[in-house]
Amino acid sequence: MLRPRIIPCLLVHDKGLVKSVHFKQHKYVGDPINAVRIFNEKEVDELMVIDIDATVENREPDYVMIERLAAECRMPLCYGGGVKTVEQAQKIFSLGVEKIAISSAVFDDLSLIQRMGEKVGTQSVVVVLDVKKKLLGGYEVYTHNGKKKTGKNPVEFAAELEKLGVGEIVINSIDQDGQMKGYDLDLIGKIREVITIPMTVLGGAGTLSDIGLLIKKFGIIGASAGSLFVFKGIYKAVLINYPTRVEKDILIKSNYNGV
Repeated sequence: MLRPRIIPCLLVHDKGLVKSVHFKQHKYVGDPINAVRIFNEKEVDELMVIDIDATVENREPDYVMIERLAAECRMPLCYGGGVKTVEQAQKIFSLGVEKIAISSAVFDDLSLIQRMGEKVGTQSVVVVLDVKKKLLGGYEVYTHNGKKKTGKNPVEFAAELEKLGVGEIVINSIDQDGQMKGYDLDLIGKIREVITIPMTVLGGAGTLSDIGLLIKKFGIIGASAGSLFVFKGIYKAVLINYPTRVEKDILIKSNYNGV
């Protein structure tokens, strides 16, 4: 049975685990491998790891790091960062990663989605859309850690991506990143109206109630968060955390009426 998923997202910068605010102000919060081990113990639904340096530095994915992460990870793992070719995706997939996340590469070559899907399975191809509000209204998709405009409307582009055969779309709000004040439900609603494929949202979750509200409003959806699962308390002390199985079941059951 399909259920909503609660997904920690880990950002890797200079080999370390970091958290950001509006895709800037990177704060070191620990070792990625250690974080994976802790999330294993907490039995998380799925884990997303994004190397935020790879695309900006125009380099290959760090296969050594990916192999170490996949070897430790006991839950489905989605990796993104620097993936530009089918061959890279196949190599990462062979290391034990279940999903490959791509972003800037699709703006260079939309055929990459279909070609990658033919080799690793469409359900394993994820496109991440980093989205920011425009000054005069509406939204725009960015790449390269929020530095490069694409001119693409995320709602229209999400619909186009589904037609091209992408397996899942991740909507990452630049405006909400690190704010811990809740998801951009308006943006999510607009995109949910035009796609039927799996969708995960990231950016803004500050409490489990934010996740509960997201599930209540949209049902089967991936609720991802970074700060929520690495910080604790009003002073944001670094502490890897995740709801217990009982807490998670209560959270989902109290907000999701699906069968």
